[in-house]
Amino acid sequence: MSIYHLLKLREQEGSSIGVAVIGAGQMGYGLIAQISRIPGMQVRGVCDVNVSAAERAANYYLGQLGDRKHDILVNKDFRKVIQQETVDVVVDATGVPEVGAKLALETLLAKKHLVLLNVEVDITIGSILSQMFNAAGLVYTGSAGDEPAATMELVEFAQSIGLDVVVAGKGKNNPFIPTANPDTCADEAKRKHMSPHMLASFQDGTKTMAEMNLLSNATGFIPDKVGMHGVSADVKTVGDKLKLISEGGVLEKYGVVEYVHGLAPGVFVIVHSPLEPVDAELRYLSVGKGPYYTLYRPYHLASLETPISVARALLLNEPTIQTIGGPVSETVAVAKRDIVAGEKIDGIGGYSVRGVVETHREAVEQKHIPIGLIAGDVVAKRNIEVGQFLTYDDVEMDTTTTVWHLRQLQDGLFR
Repeated sequence: MSIYHLLKLREQEGSSIGVAVIGAGQMGYGLIAQISRIPGMQVRGVCDVNVSAAERAANYYLGQLGDRKHDILVNKDFRKVIQQETVDVVVDATGVPEVGAKLALETLLAKKHLVLLNVEVDITIGSILSQMFNAAGLVYTGSAGDEPAATMELVEFAQSIGLDVVVAGKGKNNPFIPTANPDTCADEAKRKHMSPHMLASFQDGTKTMAEMNLLSNATGFIPDKVGMHGVSADVKTVGDKLKLISEGGVLEKYGVVEYVHGLAPGVFVIVHSPLEPVDAELRYLSVGKGPYYTLYRPYHLASLETPISVARALLLNEPTIQTIGGPVSETVAVAKRDIVAGEKIDGIGGYSVRGVVETHREAVEQKHIPIGLIAGDVVAKRNIEVGQFLTYDDVEMDTTTTVWHLRQLQDGLFR
């Protein structure tokens, strides 16, 4: 039975899934509105530090329900929202690692499932959190509609029909501006009704790196090189460019994650079959000229698809996308301007650092700092030049944050 029919059945039985949404920005607002159209699912709580944003989302949602109206708690304290008895699944739409760490623990204690629209916390402490939720019989998952999960759908589809996936990735949505910060993004962010910090994290590349980091952790694929290649291509040419160097492409190896300029807002996988009859069939079906074929989904619907993950968590007790164990890759902090000794360093989407993906092994060997740990009061111990990868020798970390403590547990568990 499909998820839609299971939801319809749930509605007929009068036992709708109760959802709490933490974060009522662009993504959270769209999700909350969308749930008003979904059978067997209700928004039971909305939280945001900006209470007016939470109220706006809740009021819009209630306005779409007609005679189906029900109680909904609006509060800036996520604990109160999560702890409601009517809540079954919590959605983290904050995008902030420290907030995500705290609300994940609260969700775990409340014995609720957790769906993340917060890839930033997932790539930082997702390995330990998934272990904790799994041990409690709860679902911890990334969200359908985000590029990692949308790409994962293609990976699993290809593997399920016996094809070898050699590359998996996404199109980059924004121009790459490594020095972008909230000030340079302010006007565009205002026009797009976005947070300037969020837009800065898109433009400076951090979001793309984090998304492919999550896909890496879920598949075991790794970046072919630090930061990936970021070639420019379309659906017809991407398979030619993302081949081995010996075959005329740019890759040193297969089994990699990658991003491509020119494919946004879609996601893709490049597949191969060693079986001659299968290869001939793929050519006959006009999938490509072979021997490598691109399977492409030309869109991802972001938070509008999140209800699918909410339903899968509660109805099927299964995640949409989840790390396979310890970290495979890391998104580490790189200075996007000169930083002076004694200066406080801000985190994702700010003025100080951007994220670059590399393998977990490289990060450990080089003592590079996962960008999600740049939280709280992190201070430079010496001058750091623009473009320099930050190490633990360069900065005084804030060891009081929740994300720091959970990362220490994770590092101890996955050595």
